[in-house]
Amino acid sequence: MKYVLSRYYIFIALFGIVTGCNDQAATLALGTIERDQIALTATANEIITSQPIAEGSVIKKGQVVATLKSQQQQTRVAKAQAVKQQAQAYLQRLTNGARPEDIAAAQAQVEQYQANFLDKSEDNQRIQRLFAKKVVSTAERDRAQTQRDIAQAELQTAINGLKKIVSGERVEDIKQAQAALMAAITDVTLQQQILQDYTIIATRNGVVESLPYHVGDRVTANATIAIITPFTTPYARIYVPEPYRVNIKAGNKLTIHVDGIKQPFQGTVRWIATMPSFTPYYTLNGSDKARLVYLAKVDFPESGRDLPAGVPVQVEMPHER
Repeated sequence: MKYVLSRYYIFIALFGIVTGCNDQAATLALGTIERDQIALTATANEIITSQPIAEGSVIKKGQVVATLKSQQQQTRVAKAQAVKQQAQAYLQRLTNGARPEDIAAAQAQVEQYQANFLDKSEDNQRIQRLFAKKVVSTAERDRAQTQRDIAQAELQTAINGLKKIVSGERVEDIKQAQAALMAAITDVTLQQQILQDYTIIATRNGVVESLPYHVGDRVTANATIAIITPFTTPYARIYVPEPYRVNIKAGNKLTIHVDGIKQPFQGTVRWIATMPSFTPYYTLNGSDKARLVYLAKVDFPESGRDLPAGVPVQVEMPHER
């Protein structure tokens, strides 16, 4: 009987200890220290030709992280520049007007065809008189009329050409040439920007955390070729238990405990999810397996700038209102 009673009292004591531990754990949100990271991606399906910065090295904004093979893009730039030069020359020819030499040549051509037309007209009149006297055949008469008509058409074409040269190009043609030049200039700018993007540069100061590919690897467009951890203060990535969600919002101050450091930190809530997620495996216990939690980010103060990522943290939850 004494043995049974002693086991009963031991069970009650252990139950009280476990219950107290669970109550204490329920007031903490568990998580880890994290840092913001920047992923730099490949801009084309090309081969990596250089990686000047090694993994783990400090990098400054604007420094080259990697370069991609760019021969094909350089060809596209050269082609776009050639099209631009062609459009510029065509527009200049339209707006500058005809040269004096061209006008003189057109006038000489008109005079030439005019003399030819007069000569053919006189031949036609002579043949018509002979035909009336029945000296020439009908075929000869028709041939003379045809030659006169051809000479007249050639003269009219030369006159129209001279008028076009003297009066200049149509306004519609000039506007069309201007639009073509603008399109060519825009394409050159685009192709040059694409070529510039073949050189991947750092967008922030930080540390090169990872280089998934190496020189000589062919990467696909939008593949991550470098991950940079900027020099910013870290944050605690925690899971807030459901009962405390209503009391937490962005800007709240929360106490953060870091494993290995006695002095706690006063953090600021950066963001907290509006939709719940399932409880992570490291926060599960016998009574919490079915409970939901809310992902949150709590920024460390400046004093926690040098904290390493991945270290477990515990964040005290605010008391209920």
